[in-house]
Amino acid sequence: MYNFSPGLLYGVAEEMSVAKTLFIVSKAVLIYVYIGYPFLCLLLSRLKRNKYKTDDIIPSVTIIIAAYNEENCIAETVQNKLELDYPSDKLEIIVVSDASSDNTDALVAGIAEQDSRVIFLRQQNRRGKTAALNTAAEVATGEILVFSDANSIYNQSTLLNLVKPFADSSVGYVTGKMVYNVTKKSASGDGCSSYMKYENRLREIESNFGSVVGVDGGIDAVRKQLYTPMPEDMQPDFGLPLSVIENGRRVVFTPFALVSESTLGNSSEEFSMRVRVILRALWAIKSFKHLLNPFKYGLFSWQLFSHKILRYLAPLFLLGCLISSLFMFNDGTWWAIWFPVQVAFYLLAFAGSRMEKAVSPLITFPLYFTLVNLASAVALVSFLKGKKMVIWKPRT
Repeated sequence: MYNFSPGLLYGVAEEMSVAKTLFIVSKAVLIYVYIGYPFLCLLLSRLKRNKYKTDDIIPSVTIIIAAYNEENCIAETVQNKLELDYPSDKLEIIVVSDASSDNTDALVAGIAEQDSRVIFLRQQNRRGKTAALNTAAEVATGEILVFSDANSIYNQSTLLNLVKPFADSSVGYVTGKMVYNVTKKSASGDGCSSYMKYENRLREIESNFGSVVGVDGGIDAVRKQLYTPMPEDMQPDFGLPLSVIENGRRVVFTPFALVSESTLGNSSEEFSMRVRVILRALWAIKSFKHLLNPFKYGLFSWQLFSHKILRYLAPLFLLGCLISSLFMFNDGTWWAIWFPVQVAFYLLAFAGSRMEKAVSPLITFPLYFTLVNLASAVALVSFLKGKKMVIWKPRT
């Protein structure tokens, strides 16, 4: 018969204590990231309310659209911008083709021939979206530069509402409200739409006391004087707002500037897009790591750390919860329940990825939550390996 020594029992107890500590810490961080941080932001918006001012101003505007093989939507997008409720003599549209190989160039060139407000530019070699924006910004004449995706459709009053916050001299960058149309009913599409609603609400709260952390590239605007040419591997809708904050201006969200896009058709497309976006954002954070200095940048340092860095590190804490709960499986009912609960959650996510049908939140939430965090994990590994992504493919 094997005899357990007191030392062995102490070792097991110590191991269990470590597992519980890891589980509690990991779980606490995850709760803070997704619930605690938004709650603290809401509290700050009530205690330290600093809402930006708005007014009915009509500055000259240049809308910049980067496009690569967007023949299916580019004509509709450009026409949508031409028909917005905005004085025609104050509006300019620049479309930059990133060496498109389809009919994109011909479609845009045709519109430009008919309407002088449209300017068509082409990059002869594929250099990516950021290079396209840099190219367009050099020739843009508008006081405000507005960035639109090639498939972004604006509401009629979106441009008027998007420029209103620039009446406040402290505002340097404005982002609007993205609303995803689930045209291809899928579990990942429903999850993406719900996730965007969560992000929009958080951005609105952040704007009430300071600046937004992260914006949406389909509906952004910046004062031209604050536009800084960006490295071609930088995520423009993350790096540029950070440079604006670096220059002492605010980045704010307006829920009245609406833009709609279609969600991606399946989980694999959504996953690939999320990996690309997060990877490029990580490189932007590295470039602007000095913004994490709370003595110089105050609350925004806390926001950047909480909203982005901890969010991107969430996969590590999810893994910590899973592994630690396995070691606690035989340590009483309360502790034993957590491992099967997590396994069931991930099985539901896997089931959702196989179905690709619009189903209940019981499937869509686990699927999209797992998809986003798995994308973060892949992006983190790629970042640590020094991998960068410059070019992109259009959403399908």
